[in-house]
Amino acid sequence: MIYMSVTIGTPLQASAFKVLLLGSGELGKEVVISLQRLGVEVHAADRYDHAPAMQVAHYAYTLNMADAEQLKQLIEQVKPNLIIPEIEAIATEVLVDIEQQNIAAVIPSAKAVNLTMNREGIRRLAAEELGLPTSAYRFADSLESFRAACDDIGYPNFVKPVMSSSGKGQSRVKNFDEVDAAWEYAQTGGRVNQGKVIVESQIDFDFEITLLTVRAKNAETGEIETQYCDPIGHRQDAGDYVESWQPQAMTPAALQESKRIAHKVTTALGGCGIFGVELFVKGDKVWFSEVSPRPHDTGLVTLASQFQSEFELHARAILGLPVNTTRHSVAASAVIYAGVDDSNLSFSGLNLALSNPHTDLRLFGKPEGFKRRRMGVATARAETTDQARELALHTATQVIVEQN
Repeated sequence: MIYMSVTIGTPLQASAFKVLLLGSGELGKEVVISLQRLGVEVHAADRYDHAPAMQVAHYAYTLNMADAEQLKQLIEQVKPNLIIPEIEAIATEVLVDIEQQNIAAVIPSAKAVNLTMNREGIRRLAAEELGLPTSAYRFADSLESFRAACDDIGYPNFVKPVMSSSGKGQSRVKNFDEVDAAWEYAQTGGRVNQGKVIVESQIDFDFEITLLTVRAKNAETGEIETQYCDPIGHRQDAGDYVESWQPQAMTPAALQESKRIAHKVTTALGGCGIFGVELFVKGDKVWFSEVSPRPHDTGLVTLASQFQSEFELHARAILGLPVNTTRHSVAASAVIYAGVDDSNLSFSGLNLALSNPHTDLRLFGKPEGFKRRRMGVATARAETTDQARELALHTATQVIVEQN
């Protein structure tokens, strides 16, 4: 017997199947496109006008999503079937109420969103409840307790706001003289200034990976199954993704352990969709770092490497459709930064960037640029990961960002 999945109506009609995207960045933009290809009506919200996903959605809304009343009013107005949170600055208590009242399903679940929006919640789940290997860590909510936590963990260590993304507010503290500055930076860099940070010990690892983990329903039984994309290697600068490649070579034992950790944490979070599980690897040893219950920035490489990108996998999984995590190519991605603090930017050099037939670009369409803001990404395919990385980085450097 074939399992019957969701019925999808027609966008902008009474039968429409509606999805509300909370956070409309570049990753959300690709999710919107994938959902629209499957006939879904998409509503996109963010804190500023003309965010990338807003430009391709059926409807767009600008609001403070951390404001519980504003968020509740939007959900009541849209009446979505599914709600997809894409950023951290959201009044998650509203999503818990919405799910409990069966008004809409939260992707992957309100519990998962609530836990992963806050580094304290997910770290305590992983290390204390699930017993997964992690770095040593302490939480601090005042300068005094932060100083003590740094001394307790030792140096060097890493400091992160409990609520932030893309490296914002993160720093590496090499000695006690840098502690006060790290505290101040963390307070200004978080998505929501809760005043709490996590201090993590530095792990001696060979490389970091993102293991994209998909929880999707079996087409025949309707049971949720877990599938994995090939591991993605990535390089970060100040906690922010700069380039990624797929596959990342690793030992069979390390890959098996990575899948075990990913399966355990995503099963605990529940629901369907894609999860970006970040892990540290040294030889056969693996440590859990973080998990995002949505497409991951390092997974942009899957636009060039897989039959179904991480965005298509997410769209299919949340709709109850079959997924295919197969990779067809060795590929890499490299970030294109604005390099300037300005709006109304122009991009040139695209003809040179795309002169190699194995390259591609995504320009995100962000209305305002900052020196370290991602404005686009270059992807490339090649015979080896080293060749793909070199080609992707070269492609990214060909794109010239100009002020008008």
